[in-house]
Amino acid sequence: MNYRVLRGKTIVLGVSGSIAAYRAADLIRRLQEQESDVHVIMTKNACQFITPLTMQALSQNPVRVDMFDLSSERIGHIETARMADIIVVAPATANIMAKAASGIADDYLSTVLLATKSPVLFCPAMNPAMYSNVATQGNIKILRERGFHVLEPETGPVACGEAGRGRFPAVDRIVFEIASILSEKSLAGVRIMVSAGPTREFFDPVRFISNPSSGKMGYALAEAARLRGANVHLISGPVSLEPPPGVNVYKAVSALEMHEVARNLAPSMDIIIMAAAVGDYRPKKVAPSKIKKKLANVQIELVQNPDILAELGKEKGSQQVLIGFAAETTKLVEHAKEKLRKKNLDLIIANDVTKPGSGFCYDTNQVKILYRDGVVEDVPPMSKLRVADRILDIAGKMLAEKRDESKRN
Repeated sequence: MNYRVLRGKTIVLGVSGSIAAYRAADLIRRLQEQESDVHVIMTKNACQFITPLTMQALSQNPVRVDMFDLSSERIGHIETARMADIIVVAPATANIMAKAASGIADDYLSTVLLATKSPVLFCPAMNPAMYSNVATQGNIKILRERGFHVLEPETGPVACGEAGRGRFPAVDRIVFEIASILSEKSLAGVRIMVSAGPTREFFDPVRFISNPSSGKMGYALAEAARLRGANVHLISGPVSLEPPPGVNVYKAVSALEMHEVARNLAPSMDIIIMAAAVGDYRPKKVAPSKIKKKLANVQIELVQNPDILAELGKEKGSQQVLIGFAAETTKLVEHAKEKLRKKNLDLIIANDVTKPGSGFCYDTNQVKILYRDGVVEDVPPMSKLRVADRILDIAGKMLAEKRDESKRN
């Protein structure tokens, strides 16, 4: 994913003395892909695991190690502390977190942490016994109480051969967390339901009718909403995507399963965005065993599935925002307008799935946003995360307007 909020940001990356220090190299690369400017500080112990020269070559900026580097005319640690939009300590050892919790400043990194007013994210990586130690957990509690961010490490085998909680977090998780910290929480406290992916309608135990939906648009919406601080509930059809961190996920295979989950969740939601490609039909009967190939002709009788979006439109509350999607191959605007009206939607997102780079399976999308007053907004080709941002901009504004109107009445 590409996060607009990271573009042009100055990120100071502190690397402390963990065997996971080599993973910081991948983090630098990923942050540069986001067009961030990365400046590295290394502890002397970190230099035992990966060299400053490597980090300098990757970041394309001087690496700070020595507290008393006289090559700069300015006070280095103060300048570094002030220049950062965020400081990320990855990997963070028990030692560096203990120093930060106690206010100890005896090297370049710990001094910068004491001097900065920028947000700070610690990404712990250590032996599971060290991580679970009461002293480490106490220090993490102190850091969080003081406004620092601490990303939980992952569980699994570590370098010493033991297994448990203490593995360096996945780089994707770290980048997401940085983006989340720097994002404006415009949807804080807002409850959002998003549906994503295809449904599968089985006609025997091993075969089903489905569609090519990858779930990428719905997952992008869930991720973008989470970045803005929303309480996100994602109803996911069968896809191969990893859910965004911090999102409530509900698995649904068939349209009937998705229908049940959506109906249960919808009444408590503020914004509902139905991006899933729900099957319109299902087999009337499901064979109890695999239908053998030797049969010359197989006829499958289909019956209609519930129209989830139409039902949500009928039951929509006065302060709810309901958004649908229309994947079309012809008469894009005409069909989308009809769907918008018939299903009582506040907004509909239409895209022509026959266009390259638009629709199923792509990381990009090109859509038209249709409003109830007849306005049609053309959104040029862009990443699905950026399309999601635009949709949430509108949804958030609509929700605020509905709430204001309710107060006036």
